[in-house]
Amino acid sequence: MDPKEIEAKLSAALPLEECFVKGEGNHFQVIAVSESFAGMSRVKQQQAIYAPLTEEIAANTIHALSIKAFTPEQWQKEKIFNQPS
Repeated sequence: MDPKEIEAKLSAALPLEECFVKGEGNHFQVIAVSESFAGMSRVKQQQAIYAPLTEEIAANTIHALSIKAFTPEQWQKEKIFNQPS
C-alpha cells in the first residue's frame, strides 16, 4: 500500500480539509486536518482515523501508524513544525 492510497481512503471516509501520509513498507505517518476533530479527545481523533483503515491494519498491510490530528485552527499554528517533506 502506498501513501496516496491511504490518503484517498481517509479522504473518502472522513471530512478532511487536508491529509498528508508518508511512509514506506507497512509503516506510515498521517497528518489529518478536520473541523470534525474539534472537541474530540486525542483518543477519539485517532480512533476516527484508524476506523477506515481497520482492514489494512488487520491484514498487516499497515503495521505501524503514527497519527497527528489537528483542527484547521490548530493546523495554522502547527504546520510550520509538522510540514510534510
